Amino acid sequence: MNRLAMMVLRNIAKVPSAYMKLRRHAKDPDRFPDEERWEHIRYMLRCAVEAGNVNVEVYGTENLPQEGSFLMCGNHQGLFDVFAIVISCPLPLSVVFKKELNSYPLLREIVLSTKSFSMDREDVRQSMQVIHDVTDALLAGRRCVIFPEGTRSKRGNEMLPFHGGSFRCAVKAKCPVVPIAFVDSYKVLDQKGTSPVTMQMHYLPPIPPEEYEGMNAKQLAALTQERIARKIRACTVGE
Repeated sequence: MNRLAMMVLRNIAKVPSAYMKLRRHAKDPDRFPDEERWEHIRYMLRCAVEAGNVNVEVYGTENLPQEGSFLMCGNHQGLFDVFAIVISCPLPLSVVFKKELNSYPLLREIVLSTKSFSMDREDVRQSMQVIHDVTDALLAGRRCVIFPEGTRSKRGNEMLPFHGGSFRCAVKAKCPVVPIAFVDSYKVLDQKGTSPVTMQMHYLPPIPPEEYEGMNAKQLAALTQERIARKIRACTVGE
């Protein structure tokens, strides 16, 4: 049995009612408060994580700005990164997902319920429109998540280069950037079997607009990646 299957099977009695509520939220999200929709998704994913024998070690939640918009940017090791963000962050977020996830029930409804953004990585014009839409969301006070590598790294805790374009929305909106460092997140769904597994996520101190003033998006990407890389090195030294 793989871990995802175990997450579902161990919660099979809860799935019908939880999914129907999620569908109601997804069908007309404006009818429901952001906090209500977010808490329901957090409940669902917490149940899944507990059933999956996953220990999520979370550090630095005190670094999350409590007011105003921010752009959360992290290294990307797989789908479980989003699970970890949702269960650990009490603040409603919108996430930039790859459009392929719209093909999967539950994931599709999560995208709609959180007013998240589906990006077609093969369509440059559509991708630019998504960055524009994220900018508007940040200017409107929303909090958003993007993975600047553009795709998940298949090198474990080693990152791919960050794309500067992912940071244009933060530069234009002049909002804080919150770096996240994921360590061993890839093990949760990539490793075979269902034995207990531990991963870490670190919310690093935000980079305020005053700090990156005068930088372009590419320079801000490099600064953010360097801070994440430093944290990952500190956590994996000796491996």
